[in-house]
Amino acid sequence: MNATSANPIRAIRPSAATKPVRWAADTVATMREGARLRLDYSAQSLWRVDRLIEEIRREGAPYAALHTVLRGFGAYAGEVVVRRTGAEWWETGGEHWLRTPDGRLWDPIDEARRCYAGDGSLRLLCREAVG
Repeated sequence: MNATSANPIRAIRPSAATKPVRWAADTVATMREGARLRLDYSAQSLWRVDRLIEEIRREGAPYAALHTVLRGFGAYAGEVVVRRTGAEWWETGGEHWLRTPDGRLWDPIDEARRCYAGDGSLRLLCREAVG
């Protein structure tokens, strides 16, 4: 049995996943090369992402300059949830969100923005989504 037939959820990803998967992968590469931070798509790695967002916020970086960074962190958190639950990315009106197998909807990209505002946690979003 090959990897594709062993896990049909990974075999066919909806087209809505294309952008968030790329944003997440770009974030992993950027953090590894620029910040020497290893992100391994584990739930535990979201502790590091939450702390990093908090550090950026404390430094006073303007939100407008962080749009792409926060989108990448949110997409990364979404991919953590996808890999743990079999959730699927959906897209509506240019916004990307997740639907977990139990039918619940999640917006990890907005949660990253909320983290920057001091009112969110990617780690807690993952914990709730995974159940």
